[in-house]
Amino acid sequence: MARLSVEIVTAERRVLSDEVDMVIAPAVEGTVGILPRHAPLLTSLRPGVMVLKRAGEEEVLAVSGGFLQVSNNRVLILADTAERAEEVDEARAEQARAEAEVALREASSQAGGVQTEAARTALRRSLARLQVTQRRKQRRTST
Repeated sequence: MARLSVEIVTAERRVLSDEVDMVIAPAVEGTVGILPRHAPLLTSLRPGVMVLKRAGEEEVLAVSGGFLQVSNNRVLILADTAERAEEVDEARAEQARAEAEVALREASSQAGGVQTEAARTALRRSLARLQVTQRRKQRRTST
C-alpha cells in the first residue's frame, strides 16, 4: 500500500520526518485529509490539532499555523510551532488559555481589531494544545 512521506519543520527544529498512511490537518478553509496519491496542494494552516495515522495508530500534534504542501506522496509542513502530545505541558497550556480569554474579553471591550484577533489566535493555540493533551490521556486510558 502506498504511503505518505511527512516532514514537519518549524524555524527551530525538525519536529517529525516519517512515513504515514494519512494526514489530517487544520487548514484555514477547513480540515483537510491527505491520503496517498493526493492531488498537489498548497494551503495555509490555522492553529489546531494535526493527526498522523499509521498502521491503525494515531499521533496527534498541536500546530499554531503555517503552510502545508502536498506533492508526489510527500507532505511538507512548515509550521509556526508544532508540538507532539508528549511535549505539551498541560498546566502551561491551561494557564495560556486563561490568559488568552482575559485578553480577548479586554480587547473586545475596546475598539482594537488587531488586539482582538491576536487574543483569538492565542486562544486557538492554547485550545489546540489542550486538545492534544486530552487525546493523549484518552489513548492511555483506552489501552
